Amino acid sequence: MRRKLNQRVMPIIMAASMAMSLAACDNGNGGGANPPAGDPNPTDVTTVTPDTPTEPSAEPTEAPDDGEPYPVIKDADGNPIDLGGIEIVIRDWWTNPDDLLPENAQNDYDEEVANYRVWAQEKYNFTMTQTAISDWGSTPTDFVDYVTSGGDDTNYIWIVRDDPAIAQAMATGLMYDLSKLDCLDFSRDKFTSNLLHKQYTYKGGIYAMYTGLSEPRDGLFINETLLNDNNIDPNTIYDMQKNGTWTWEAFEDIMDQVQADTDNDGTNDIWGFTGNTGSFTADCVYSNGGEFIGSDANGYVYKLEDPKTIAGLEESAKIQTNYYMPRPEDAEWDYYKQEFLNGTVAFCCDGFYAGCSGSYFNETDFDMGFVMIPAGPDGSLVNCWSNNPVAIPGCYDDDTAWKLAMAYNIWTEDIPGYEGYNGQISRARSGNISSRGCDETVPMMCEAEHGIISYTGMVPGLEAGPTLIWNIGPGADVSAAVDEAAESWKTYINDANKGN
Repeated sequence: MRRKLNQRVMPIIMAASMAMSLAACDNGNGGGANPPAGDPNPTDVTTVTPDTPTEPSAEPTEAPDDGEPYPVIKDADGNPIDLGGIEIVIRDWWTNPDDLLPENAQNDYDEEVANYRVWAQEKYNFTMTQTAISDWGSTPTDFVDYVTSGGDDTNYIWIVRDDPAIAQAMATGLMYDLSKLDCLDFSRDKFTSNLLHKQYTYKGGIYAMYTGLSEPRDGLFINETLLNDNNIDPNTIYDMQKNGTWTWEAFEDIMDQVQADTDNDGTNDIWGFTGNTGSFTADCVYSNGGEFIGSDANGYVYKLEDPKTIAGLEESAKIQTNYYMPRPEDAEWDYYKQEFLNGTVAFCCDGFYAGCSGSYFNETDFDMGFVMIPAGPDGSLVNCWSNNPVAIPGCYDDDTAWKLAMAYNIWTEDIPGYEGYNGQISRARSGNISSRGCDETVPMMCEAEHGIISYTGMVPGLEAGPTLIWNIGPGADVSAAVDEAAESWKTYINDANKGN
């Protein structure tokens, strides 16, 4: 039986003075592009209605706390928070828990985080581990099945992903409303800097969180050697990115200069572009200031026929028609990876992780750069963030939900001396991305002014890939593709806004 806490507490941070030097390290989680999962049909469950909490605290204040190496969160009586020995598992699809131990840390920062977490578990009387349980494909349905069955004796914090099943779970009460928990302050940069709390806001509630800077997402990998061989200095692209002139027009101009039939057999031997075309189509929309689905005070907003969106779709079709290396007969959907590695394509659209250590562009026979998707005439240099949502099952009682949230809040606090640390930069440096890509592109992609979120995956039942995006290819009739998708999209959005 899970018991209620006798008293809600307002955290007051008491920080110790601590001198630390910054060190380069990797604090990012990799991910992969995978085909979308199917849409299960979850059933409604009865969920608890939390007590009305006290107003969340503002940014915690700091004061010295003698003898402690890290900040201490205390209750209203001045005692360290006591989580009662609760045992918690953060479940995902990639973590080996042994990798998180202090003795297995790969750098100074990871070691300091691991040491802090050992201290925190003792100080606040809880245990927490993170481990892979589900796989990428099964996670959404595993979450729904777990909650609808009422859970079990394990206290899970779930890391899920954007998926129709998770959108449905949010709309039907299967995810706990985190905004009702006074131990989480969604005005803090820790939670707001990545915008995921906005993406997972539904009818006034917040159903998932993410802490820290966003992971960079889609960009253009550059075969810098190929460009240099064609008398194009790759530095000019970074310069354009820096001064805001990296545009669709500039992108096309470079591809025009590079693409060629070198042996005069009627087929290009060097191509301008390859990559994940579904991602690129969405990126073109966002880079032109368009959206597929917007959001306002009344819910989700249909934006598919907005002129900025249409122009983005048309740009993707144009690029694929004029510059895209054709897909060989019977090739797999991700054939583009090998085509780029072969060294005969100038640009490849893919996720940032692809150029990091252990991923498929980690080793190339050419110098490889990385820049943001160029801006359309009505847009800017933006990166559509898609981070892994952290959720608490809606079947848990208030006491358990509060303890899980407080433990996760503690678990993810900044380490003194490393506040705001961006581990994505050193993650890039440990991979195969050029210095300017690491030092200029990656930080830009994590900055608020270049980050946006998409609500496309938040509408239950609406699968943007098969109904529209995957139909935008070489020679695509954009108007016809939009017309075919329009009515079903409007229906799904209307149902979502009504809570169906």
